[in-house]
Amino acid sequence: MRRETAYKLAGRRHDHPVAGSGMEKHRELRFKKLPPGQVEQALRALSMLKGLEVEEGVGEYALVVRYSVLDYSLESLEEALREAGFALDNTLYSKLVRALVYFCEETQRHNLVSPERLLKKSNEVYIQAWDHHAHGDHDETPPDLREYK
Repeated sequence: MRRETAYKLAGRRHDHPVAGSGMEKHRELRFKKLPPGQVEQALRALSMLKGLEVEEGVGEYALVVRYSVLDYSLESLEEALREAGFALDNTLYSKLVRALVYFCEETQRHNLVSPERLLKKSNEVYIQAWDHHAHGDHDETPPDLREYK
């Protein structure tokens, strides 16, 4: 039985979670020192994107971005910046944080678009599937073979 069929038989809804459930992200983009002036250029470029808030970060070479995980991901933003010629910080710490954030956001996006899991109504799926099955509940085994003597 396909997963979608099981969800329909159990009567599950496929609604997205409510706002404020961790979909709004607040991330820091770190740049290299060279070339000079790239942080200001990146600030102007990112501020033109709809649904993305950008401001200067704590450090001299950092920007802070706020976005919904349904609209953007840190990976897509950083990839767009790299393709535009910006040099992002590539220290070991930045690589580790970046990999963790990429994985978490990808997993969250995947979970948001997939339907709810069947946790408490899974037995109803099998009951309804059995009722809809063509053979019904007839057992063709002779009665004398069904009983253990």
